[in-house]
Amino acid sequence: MKDRNLIHSDNWKTPDYLYNELNSEFNFDFDPCPFNHNIELWSGLDIEWKQRNFINPPYSRKLKEAFILKAIQESEKGKLCVMLLPVSTSTKIFHDHILPNKKEIRFIRGRVKFQGINTKGEFVTEKCGMHDSMIVVFGDK
Repeated sequence: MKDRNLIHSDNWKTPDYLYNELNSEFNFDFDPCPFNHNIELWSGLDIEWKQRNFINPPYSRKLKEAFILKAIQESEKGKLCVMLLPVSTSTKIFHDHILPNKKEIRFIRGRVKFQGINTKGEFVTEKCGMHDSMIVVFGDK
């Protein structure tokens, strides 16, 4: 059973191999939620995004959903938004927002190994996510 008293971090870095592969295809010019970003300086939810965006949002439910809705909103302005998300195909956000607005969904084979601070306060580089992952593309390629 999970220890619900552990502090879980929303700050996990996309592995370089995965980001570089996507960047070589999509040529990103902005990341609205970069690793180790100080949200007191600016929040990716409150600013205008650039033309070609990579988004690995915080996975806590409210923030993840807010970034998904923001990505859809930005894509409706003609911008490309490529998101790295946990696979959760039974959810309302998936059926009501992702499916009707996505240009493409790619399911990633195996679990993505993120980098960040674990629940014990240790920096880890090979931490598999708790969910499978998918790449969701909103907007034009």
